[in-house]
Amino acid sequence: MGGQDNRIIIFDTTLRDGEQSPGASLNVPEKVEIARQLDLLGVDVIEAGFPVSSPVQFEAVERVVDCVNTVVAGLARAVTGDIDAAYGALKNGDRFRIHIFIGTSDIHISEKFRDNRYGVSLKDKRVSILRMATEAVAYAKTFTDDVEFSAEDAGRTEVGYLAEVIEATIEAGATTVNIPDTTGFTMPVEFGAKISELRQRVSNIDRAVISVHCHNDLGLAVANSLSAIQNGARQVEGTINGIGERAGNAALEEIVMALKVREDLWEFTTGINLKEIYNTSRMVSAFTGIVVQPNKAIVGDNAFAHEAGIHQDGVLKNRRTYEIMTAESVGVSKTNIVLGRHSGRHGLTVRLKELGYHVSAEELDQVYSAFVELADKKKEVFDDDLRVLMGDEIYRRQEYYQLESFHVSAGTTTPATATVLIKVNDQLHQESAIGDGPVDACFQAINRALDVHTKIESYQVRSVTAGRDAQGEVIVRIRENGRAFTGRGVSTDIIEASVKAYLQTLNDQRAALMETEQTEKQKPELQATDR
Repeated sequence: MGGQDNRIIIFDTTLRDGEQSPGASLNVPEKVEIARQLDLLGVDVIEAGFPVSSPVQFEAVERVVDCVNTVVAGLARAVTGDIDAAYGALKNGDRFRIHIFIGTSDIHISEKFRDNRYGVSLKDKRVSILRMATEAVAYAKTFTDDVEFSAEDAGRTEVGYLAEVIEATIEAGATTVNIPDTTGFTMPVEFGAKISELRQRVSNIDRAVISVHCHNDLGLAVANSLSAIQNGARQVEGTINGIGERAGNAALEEIVMALKVREDLWEFTTGINLKEIYNTSRMVSAFTGIVVQPNKAIVGDNAFAHEAGIHQDGVLKNRRTYEIMTAESVGVSKTNIVLGRHSGRHGLTVRLKELGYHVSAEELDQVYSAFVELADKKKEVFDDDLRVLMGDEIYRRQEYYQLESFHVSAGTTTPATATVLIKVNDQLHQESAIGDGPVDACFQAINRALDVHTKIESYQVRSVTAGRDAQGEVIVRIRENGRAFTGRGVSTDIIEASVKAYLQTLNDQRAALMETEQTEKQKPELQATDR
């Protein structure tokens, strides 16, 4: 087939599926910055977004395709309007792909295509889905030779019908056919067997690359992806840090390193620059506000830490006793460059570039000003401080609610009180409140000042770096009308970090509301999502 060789194509969907993590939200400049880093990492395809879904998504895809050298994909349903939007966002790129999907499992067909215009019986509806899929691929083929087709919920799709759809879409022009385990339902042996059976059943499979896209609902996304590779898949789709909807996607860094470390077991290669894995992981974490769990494979803080005495003794004698890879191999540097208040613009720019950030001449003033302000609070500024600075200060959207000042009073014998001054459209709103501690008092005062009534779903605090002057990172998640919004604030003052994080959730909530209203005005037909 198109992927008989041992080169595995790495398809990154951090900017599309990864952004669907509960509470995660990336603005356009942040997506561009991550895309540049993914390009440096060496991924083969970057899925930049779902252009028809909103003007912001369209702009993001349009901007990403203009700034990277790798192939950029735009997602589209098997609908003409979606494909037009994807092409509109991608058309100025030198290398792009239109990625079309439609549900093929019985439950997806029965529930998402209930209307009788698709047919009355399941058999009739299957015929309609097959026709819609092939017509969509053929239409996309008029815009580009690089068309990918995804059979949504392929993991639960009857293999005979799945083979029929895959064969027809390849005949229509699909050069990549994706077999997603959309719900994370299948087992590795089962999923590998399905890939193998498709290779046998689909007569024209040699004309396309088999791809897989696995979700992690049962913690098997990486295992399923590797099983698929072993059985003939030559493209794997996933995200950095495994972020994504529900329990997330297959973690690309785990798949890549599994192939690298076990070269003795299978002779597969990728084009990934392994030394950029850590920088990419940390950049995605900084921009999304999703903290990498300490025990996360490959990129977690504990991945190369050894606590037990017997382990420490073994590692000191020979690292190979307990380490199957080195920290340096994935870009974790033992040399942590330290900057301070006397560091110049050039030194800062060079270090940011080494960490994967691109700062334009126009942005440098803002970046350096934020750096100097941080350096005045801390004697030493570490790499993690810089990553936080870039994620917290530089690429945030224009804030509707802006913190002017706050004051708290708390102690063991008096209730905590807080006064906040918030700017809204050049108008100042000041309120005071009592709370269960200084942070809660600040939140209550903000609620009164802005007349909001949100429910805080979670509140997390962690230290970004070590030392008494370390920055504290606060992550706040709220939920409104079934949708989660996550805010992130960083400061050497944990109360200030909390206030910043809470205001960011409110800003993101308002921005999402405005985006939804704009989308509904410009594209009212999007309400019918399954035509």
